[in-house]
Amino acid sequence: MELKKIIVVGSTNMDMVVKTSYIPEPGETVLGGTFFMNPGGKGANQAVAGARLGGDVIFVSKMGNDVFGKQAFRLYDEEGIDTGFIVSDDELPSGVALITVDDNGQNSIVVAPGANAALGAAEVERALRNISNKHIVLLQLEIPMETVHFVVRHAAEKGALVILNPAPAASLSPDLLQFVDLITPNETEASILSGIKVTNLETAKQAAQIIRNLGVKNVVVTMGELGALLLEDKIFYEVGTPSVQPVDTTAAGDVFNGALAVALSEGKNLEAAVSFACIAASISVTKMGAQSSIPYRNELIAGKIAI
Repeated sequence: MELKKIIVVGSTNMDMVVKTSYIPEPGETVLGGTFFMNPGGKGANQAVAGARLGGDVIFVSKMGNDVFGKQAFRLYDEEGIDTGFIVSDDELPSGVALITVDDNGQNSIVVAPGANAALGAAEVERALRNISNKHIVLLQLEIPMETVHFVVRHAAEKGALVILNPAPAASLSPDLLQFVDLITPNETEASILSGIKVTNLETAKQAAQIIRNLGVKNVVVTMGELGALLLEDKIFYEVGTPSVQPVDTTAAGDVFNGALAVALSEGKNLEAAVSFACIAASISVTKMGAQSSIPYRNELIAGKIAI
């Protein structure tokens, strides 16, 4: 069967990461951390995850004509991603994320979006001219909301499968959600979208039902070590995840979404695709960094995972 092409529309950042014993309180300084830089951004992470796991990926993004942008562009080429629709901005800098990671693998992130905030509908439209039901469009919320609305509506009208990862967390209107085939919030994002505080599977089910009632066709709530909750055609599926010792949870959600798109592009049903995505995400949290933690397909095979 021919693979569906995956078009990822989203952000690209340079992540500046400090690993320390705990995340400081406001006004507090913590000494003794280690520092490294790693390419990131939710859109870029999902594009790289899709490519490494076997997807045919096109990445649509905007970054500065600076050292970070040039480095990222080269890395995406090396990953086998189609970079023909990435826009270089001569005025705005590339996006930057400042990330603190504690000893339990939890993180705190501040993003300066730079050129990501200037990715407009006109620049994205060029990549979407020839899309059809042979495409999957995956996007997040680190680009302007006007652009998100344009992409989702245009892709839906052309028959593409639309996956929206609603991160960073934001309130979304039914005018947008009615065009989304699959939304993938984590517990925090599901709480904001539904008004239900998600703390366990029962509250996740309540939140997923409310989100579906807003017009989304299918809902997946990602729940870390609990796996994921899928609501498809009014039926709930509880999908487990391998038990691992987390080192850094940065980009775990992005790996999940990239893997989900790959599995669906290969014709897997939604429950099997969510399971595949949980496995890929579980591998990513055992490594430091964003793109440096993203697994390759052979790592899933090496773990004797049924894929």
